[in-house]
Amino acid sequence: QVQLAESGGGSVQAGGSLSLSCTMSGRSLRSYSVGWFRQVPGKEREFVAHSRRNGGYTYYGEAVQGRFTISRDNAKNMVYLQMNSLTPEDTAVYLCAADSGMILSSIRTPSAYDYWGQGTQVTVSS
Repeated sequence: QVQLAESGGGSVQAGGSLSLSCTMSGRSLRSYSVGWFRQVPGKEREFVAHSRRNGGYTYYGEAVQGRFTISRDNAKNMVYLQMNSLTPEDTAVYLCAADSGMILSSIRTPSAYDYWGQGTQVTVSS
């Protein structure tokens, strides 16, 4: 059974940076594509970034393109999200998700992922 655990959230001032980590246990990360999403109360879960299992291709949501970077270390079973130039609009709970058989057209759809972590809070103050 796949389990995901996020870490690295916290509070930062606008313009600052944070790095999030997502640790997979139970299976090899090598077999999974992984996405980062974020959620604010009362709003839909928003796609942030995605790392494909084959070739490591990456994709980003428009709101974070150019500021956030997703990366993975298959040997450590870990996925990272480096967040730079943070703004108060980036405040949310950040969740990682994984799936072994996802097609490219589904990477921005939360329901396409089989496994989810509990999330980590990121708060950006102005």
